[in-house]
Amino acid sequence: MQHTPATPGAPRPQPPASFLLAFLRSEALGGYVLMAAALAALVVANSGVAPAYFDLLGTKVGFQAGPVVLKETVLHWINDGLMAVFFLLVGLEIKREMLDGQLRGAGRIVLPGVAALGGMAVPALVYLAVNLGSPGTLRGWAIPAATDIAFALGILALLGSRVPTSLKIFLTALAILDDLGAIVIIALFYTSQLNLFALGMAGALLAGLFVLNRAGVLRLTPYLLLGAVLWYFVLKSGVHATLAGVALALAIPLRRQHQGGTRVPSPLHTLEHALHKPVALLIVPVFGFANAGVSFAGMGLESLAEPVPLGVALGLFLGKQLGVFGFAWLAIKAGIAALPRHATYTQLYGVALLCGIGFTMSLFIGALAFTDAATVDATKIGVLTGSLASALVGFAVLRIARARDQESDAR
Repeated sequence: MQHTPATPGAPRPQPPASFLLAFLRSEALGGYVLMAAALAALVVANSGVAPAYFDLLGTKVGFQAGPVVLKETVLHWINDGLMAVFFLLVGLEIKREMLDGQLRGAGRIVLPGVAALGGMAVPALVYLAVNLGSPGTLRGWAIPAATDIAFALGILALLGSRVPTSLKIFLTALAILDDLGAIVIIALFYTSQLNLFALGMAGALLAGLFVLNRAGVLRLTPYLLLGAVLWYFVLKSGVHATLAGVALALAIPLRRQHQGGTRVPSPLHTLEHALHKPVALLIVPVFGFANAGVSFAGMGLESLAEPVPLGVALGLFLGKQLGVFGFAWLAIKAGIAALPRHATYTQLYGVALLCGIGFTMSLFIGALAFTDAATVDATKIGVLTGSLASALVGFAVLRIARARDQESDAR
């Protein structure tokens, strides 16, 4: 596609609206694939091939190249390696949206920002309230604080035109800010004992990446090569390896280039577009398949009443809707934000319910918070229960809200 050269002094062209629509469709498709992967994991974990499934995830694989030794289980390669690419994409989206997108400017960020804050704080408080009598499980407070954008947008896509585009943009912005909060939480609260040498090397590499950026280097290859080495040292440092993806994303230039009078996408846009499909359709579903599998053998309803699954489920289902809708309502009533265009409070409440779908990031934080298999399985039960309840009730509310709106119009 040819682009008209930019006229000096002319306003900076805005990204075409079709880009956002294509992004939303991509996220929705990823949500459907993720749903299928999670269902497949549950089926496999409760079938005759369950031993082979769990044995495969626990198999150690790796390589040695001189002093570099990397041998981890398949599950760790997925959670620490593949998910670093997921976090790279999340970091790219956060940077683009804040510098050149929906989160640019205070006016646009107020409503999703306030809602995201409530959507992280209230679920954490709900979890802590349920687990006060169980000090050993308090470490899981951040598990219900996350929103799974792929799942949530997948549900919105099923509703089609019943949901205004403004609410889809609101949910996308909220989920991006939610991801930013989760990244900060992982860095501050889920870091193990530090290896100062590896941490120093990671810091030096990160500084090198920013030097490349400031020097005007626009080729992606140097950034990606240094990023791979950065991932290794972050892995060895005690900080979770996936944060290397976020750090690399912040160094990728957003500056656009001109070649022969034609404006070409920035390195950040190029990498983001290249990663969307592989992450949405391969990496996240693989993560879901590897982490959602839990055996229900010997479990009953009483299992859900244990502190961890109950705290996670209530945090996602009750905490998210109360936090997101309550904080958003207060911001609108206080006059510091406005209700999204063409949306009603009922529809906003329905979207707040969908924010309780915390699948990917909740499972990820759960794997960081706990190490014993029984508690990890309890976390999975809570995440699946809370996310499923949020999805079903949110879907129902949004369908009813649309029907009532049509009845009001008819009158």
